[in-house]
Amino acid sequence: MIPSFSVDHRAIVPGIFTSRVDQVGSGVVTTYDIRLTRPNREPAVDVGAMHSLEHIIATFLRNDPDWKDDIIYWGPMGCLTGFYLILKGERTPREIYGLILRAFRSVAEAQEVPGTAPENCGHYLMHNLGMAKWYAARFADYLSENADNPAIFAYPQTERLVTEDGRAFFDS
Repeated sequence: MIPSFSVDHRAIVPGIFTSRVDQVGSGVVTTYDIRLTRPNREPAVDVGAMHSLEHIIATFLRNDPDWKDDIIYWGPMGCLTGFYLILKGERTPREIYGLILRAFRSVAEAQEVPGTAPENCGHYLMHNLGMAKWYAARFADYLSENADNPAIFAYPQTERLVTEDGRAFFDS
């Protein structure tokens, strides 16, 4: 059972969490849960802002000189409470804290959202740079203020739901 399958969504706070670690060929890839809001207690992130954050931060990550070769994927969660980051290798959430903080801080400098032409984006009109900047600043400030709080790095756990017919529930 991977960690994300037993997360207590009633207790999770914004933060950086290891969702899963997978053996791929001779290497390892790690999926991180970058949670911006408290599920079921705060509204979902505005969809236009989420889309803009996806473009801006993916561009930042894939161009970062120290990390670009390890970036596999950056994309939004279906529940619009955060993002998944997949990296080559295995690092703790604390080890990627600086990268995530810099990525979200970089949004403040964006003058436009990259890749928003119709030939580059499947829904090029669904962007909101102003709200993306607001969410990014809010999350970066939160991370800075809570850097010493272990709750932003460790999933709160619960028993995984089993349906009446005995099937384990999986949401990701």
